[in-house]
Amino acid sequence: MVRGRGGLGRTGDRSERGPARAGQRLVHLGLRSRITLSFAFGALVLSSALAAITYFTTRSQIVSQELSTVQNQAYAHALSVLNKMQAGDSSPIPISGGTLEYQAISQVDAGSGSTSLYFDGAQWTQLNPKLGEQLLPRPLVTSVTSTHRASYQVFSDGTKTEVAVGVPVPALGGDYFEIFPLDATSRTLHIILAALAVAGLVTTIAGAVLGRWAAGRALRPLRDVSQAALAIASGRLGTRLETADARDLAVLASSFNRMVDRLQQRIERDARFTSDVSHELRSPLTTLAASLSVIEARREELPDRSRQALDLVAAEVRRFQRMVGELLEISRLDAGSADFEASLVAIGELVRRSAQPAGSGVAVAVDPAVEHRQVVVDKRRFERIMTNLLENAERYAGGATRVTVEGREGSVRIAVEDEGPGIPPEERERVFERFARGSVAAGSRGTGGGTGLGLALVVEHVKLHGGRVWVEEHGERGARFVVELPLPRAEELARAESELEERSASGEDYGNTVGDDAPLPARVGERR
Repeated sequence: MVRGRGGLGRTGDRSERGPARAGQRLVHLGLRSRITLSFAFGALVLSSALAAITYFTTRSQIVSQELSTVQNQAYAHALSVLNKMQAGDSSPIPISGGTLEYQAISQVDAGSGSTSLYFDGAQWTQLNPKLGEQLLPRPLVTSVTSTHRASYQVFSDGTKTEVAVGVPVPALGGDYFEIFPLDATSRTLHIILAALAVAGLVTTIAGAVLGRWAAGRALRPLRDVSQAALAIASGRLGTRLETADARDLAVLASSFNRMVDRLQQRIERDARFTSDVSHELRSPLTTLAASLSVIEARREELPDRSRQALDLVAAEVRRFQRMVGELLEISRLDAGSADFEASLVAIGELVRRSAQPAGSGVAVAVDPAVEHRQVVVDKRRFERIMTNLLENAERYAGGATRVTVEGREGSVRIAVEDEGPGIPPEERERVFERFARGSVAAGSRGTGGGTGLGLALVVEHVKLHGGRVWVEEHGERGARFVVELPLPRAEELARAESELEERSASGEDYGNTVGDDAPLPARVGERR
């Protein structure tokens, strides 16, 4: 969407606000949902059109047939009335299982539900005492009596629908009227309408199901591409797309695979270059450091200005050595050749011992609920994580104020808190990038001695443990670096303890441990 600055005024904004919001809501739906809704809407429109055509066509046929039938019955009844009246017979006329009476007969048993009236041109003769003149539609009476032609009219009193038929009877000097109920026809039409509505609903649901299935089939290659891209973004550069089942996307899949191949080659080449450069720099750095040690041994013999220069050179050489070591470590992590010596460790004691060397007395607060919970870690890498975080706080925030350990569902969080100037929200992700320097560290190269790789190494080490790290606000101005590590499940602990017992029985030496830890080589593949 392209947004301009000098467009509509406030009136225009208000007029377009509603459609814009509706469009935004539609855009928020996924592609699969939109395809499903399109299929469902299409099925609804099609079923509604077919239902309307079917209903009105059927209704027309049924009503026409019913009107034709009642007119024929009215003609037959009028003829029977004429014959009986001419013969002077006042006996009832059988009609559909009931009777029709006229003239002096006052009791009526109209089982068929129909009623007949006789109009002699001057007055009404009720053939059914329950029916009077007021029940006949006045337009029908006027039409039949004035034109002397048979006619009918469908009318309703609000509770039921009926049809009145008028038949002129010239031999009697009047007209014959009869009312027929249309209840059966209405019920039939209602049943047909309900059946069509249910059929339309079923068709709409079937269209939605078909659309969901078709969308899944059509978007499966796109989903595979998305998953492959996500895997590559997470570091699994060996991920490739299969082209056998996606003929229509063969060009896209092959181009994607070639792009990933080139990307992997470029990353591997850069990693090799970094590793080679770091290795090549180690020898001259070692020579330079040895020479510097010789000069420092005779530091007292140098003049003051030479001592200052020597101190500067010594600080830069040590910083250079540390940078080369960190570059070598990062190159091994990028190449996937970093070793992971897993150990089962009590988290409370591990954090306390890891915080002592670099923290120099930093308070450690451990939640009693996780004090003795065990985690699977590489002790050397975990200590490097804590050292880097504590040194970062010392260098840029005046030192860490506290280290906390809290439990979460399925994980444990270790936080390093400080009361320094804090980190702006827009820099809280960038500080973990390689050689990134925040606004606080800008221009501190000469005094801080940082390499810009400490937090980047923290991220890589935490990833090897299957966890994550982030920075958040602490108090009014400080920062809080949080490391979250997963807690092993019960079956994982049981398997680990079983391996420990087997190794203890074999008399293997596990080296120094923290708490109840021991190496778990079987976990290396799972954590890497």
